[in-house]
Amino acid sequence: AVMTKYPQVLLNVKDLDKDALQGAASVWEAKAKAEAELQDCGGGRVLLRASGTEPVVRVMVEATSEAQANAIAADLAAEVAAALGRND
Repeated sequence: AVMTKYPQVLLNVKDLDKDALQGAASVWEAKAKAEAELQDCGGGRVLLRASGTEPVVRVMVEATSEAQANAIAADLAAEVAAALGRND
């Protein structure tokens, strides 16, 4: 009753310049947009984190539905890849 559990999606965006994450304005704008979308739809959260040991940025999204979590995580992962030097 204290905490609501939401579906969670974790994606690892590999082979990029993870050290550029902090300065990637487009990534942080996309994160803010995703957080606003989640709040409009009942809640959730977004976490972006550079790995400490690999050239990877981790994208974690929790949303009220698994479909929404997957969609937002995929969009954010694509933005991270584009902004930090990887194009899939």
